[in-house]
Amino acid sequence: MEHELLEMRNISKIFPGVKALSNVDFTLRKGEIHALMGENGAGKSTLIKVLTGVYQMDGGEISVDGDKISIRSPQDAQNNGISTVYQEITLCPNLTVAENMYIGRENGVLVNHKSREKSADKILQELGIPARSTQQLGSCSLAVQQMVAIARAVDMKCKVLILDEPTSSLDDKEVNMLFKLMRDLKAQGVGIIFVTHFLEQVYEVCDRITVLRNGELVGEYLIEDLPQVELVAKMIGKDLDELSSLSEGEEKNYDNAEVFYEATNLSSSDALSFDFKIHKGEVNGFTGLLGSGRSESVRAIFGADKVTGGTVKIKGEDVKVTKPLDAMKHGIGYLAEDRKRDGIIADLSVRENIILALQVMKGFFKPISRSEAEAFADEYIKVLNIKTASRETPIGSLSGGNQQKVILARWLLTHPDYLILDEPTRGIDVGTKLEIQKLVLKLAEEGVSVTFISSEVEEMLRTCSRLIVMRDRHIVGELKGKDLNQAQVMKTIAGGES
Repeated sequence: MEHELLEMRNISKIFPGVKALSNVDFTLRKGEIHALMGENGAGKSTLIKVLTGVYQMDGGEISVDGDKISIRSPQDAQNNGISTVYQEITLCPNLTVAENMYIGRENGVLVNHKSREKSADKILQELGIPARSTQQLGSCSLAVQQMVAIARAVDMKCKVLILDEPTSSLDDKEVNMLFKLMRDLKAQGVGIIFVTHFLEQVYEVCDRITVLRNGELVGEYLIEDLPQVELVAKMIGKDLDELSSLSEGEEKNYDNAEVFYEATNLSSSDALSFDFKIHKGEVNGFTGLLGSGRSESVRAIFGADKVTGGTVKIKGEDVKVTKPLDAMKHGIGYLAEDRKRDGIIADLSVRENIILALQVMKGFFKPISRSEAEAFADEYIKVLNIKTASRETPIGSLSGGNQQKVILARWLLTHPDYLILDEPTRGIDVGTKLEIQKLVLKLAEEGVSVTFISSEVEEMLRTCSRLIVMRDRHIVGELKGKDLNQAQVMKTIAGGES
């Protein structure tokens, strides 16, 4: 029997009005990669925060190497060999790699920089991390920064390494680099807890899966015993037949439909220039590799980046869209790629975040009344099934999927004619992804034009009737009808318009 490195038994955690965890068990073995899966709000983050001492559990016990331990702070977790690398890098980009690896560990002792750099280089070399101890961390790619955080944890003799959404902002090459490091650590006996929303990655690198739903344990499974479709069913609590009922393969022709928005030679400060149009009730999308210009294109359409040239027509009439307020007044809404930086205002309530765009459009000298705002918030909390203790809960305390729903509610409240959704399902659970995809198709049926961008090509094929393919900030192809398939998308990205 494999050595049980970490055991969490009957873990419970209660917040006011919410039982976040109810008698949850979790076991991690030495030298394994164990996926912790579940929808947003399932309890994954709470379980991790209990294990790392951020939250104090209300019931249960934790053992490491067979010894029962008490974790009352992150320092307790670290002292017991438990380290976490988060999605958002928590190191200091202005310091060197070596300084980041040893920061907070010198305890006032006079630092021998050469010795520290030599030790850091040795660890980096042993782990195969392509970085030098003396280079500034901010000059490294995001993947390498995460690897440096892992190297820091390994050097601190971690037994349990928690990776919380480490691949959400990485490209395929960087993901492969990270997976190689994870496998090397596994071979050294480190137990790794892997939290991710990318199902394919789970099956590529993990040994076992634990599934949580609504704060309860659904089950623990060997990877080979749980096909992907069954994993999804267990996460959302129902079969996934609904996914197959979405519009993949369904041919829709909008050539004769009314054109809502049309741009000619639209250019922006991001050095891109393109032609684009979308018809009333159409769902189209921009696809391409990271850095291809997908997001820059829609930011130009919305006026979020400085527009430097080109003409725009809305419903056949020439208009000027040089800033977001212009776009909003012409019926355009935009859900940005980075919801934390460009979407939510974390300290404001769900209610305040929902009414924000409508209030901007009305002008701050025409304030929305408190009763109106509460009615709007209650309506969309119900319509979008937003999981929140109340409309007055700070949005920053909601799960990622529910934050995304609040931003969607913000734009739906403006009753847009054209809605731009840039990565609306990134970093959220399968069930919420399905809800958003179905909402997009419902909006299109009601006549709303939607531009949908996703790094997951399959998701775009299910929702879009036309794909604009980009490479190196240029449009290299447009796919629809029988050409709307993954093979053709990849071929067009690789070789230009076929």
